[in-house]
Amino acid sequence: MKNKDVKSKKKSRLRLLHQYYSYTGFYRFVGKSVKKAIIPILLVIAAVLALDFYVLDLNKLLVTVTETYPPAGIIAVFLASESILGLIPPELFIAWAGKSDYPIFYLSLLATASYVGGIISYFIGVSITKIPAIHRQMELNLARHIKNTRKWGGFLIIVGALLPIPFAMTSIAAGIIRFPFVSYLMFGLLRYVRFYAYALVIFEMV
Repeated sequence: MKNKDVKSKKKSRLRLLHQYYSYTGFYRFVGKSVKKAIIPILLVIAAVLALDFYVLDLNKLLVTVTETYPPAGIIAVFLASESILGLIPPELFIAWAGKSDYPIFYLSLLATASYVGGIISYFIGVSITKIPAIHRQMELNLARHIKNTRKWGGFLIIVGALLPIPFAMTSIAAGIIRFPFVSYLMFGLLRYVRFYAYALVIFEMV
């Protein structure tokens, strides 16, 4: 009887969560975000393939970058990008890792840099709350992200970690609303899943 009661409670809780996320528009938000992200990603892939086919040898370019620039410098640039609104697409760095001598090792370093960049963004959000003028401005600039993070909390961080949605912006919003840091760290670990999943495709392409 106890097991049945526990299962029943779990089902009821899951049903309530599903109803809440449906009612508040979480699923619509995820769908729209993925649709918006897919088009730029497809355009980037198409541009890269076009360059590779008509203009330059992409494999040769990546090998040249690998041989010319120290890995530490490339990872440092990526860390800076992931800490400041994710300005450079991670896919480019994943492609670089695929051409290195130790693809999995450098891919893991990139995933770690992205994870650490998210943590830096979180604390940028926390710091912003201590400067009233900047806080007010960021509340306006990131109004939607902050509102959504307050509504959906950890689920939005999971979505930001896994899907092509700016993780830095989600992290800053989490810092601004003081989302529990330990929970943020746990959800943010899914960033590794995203990098390894993308690498399965990108490593084959390059």
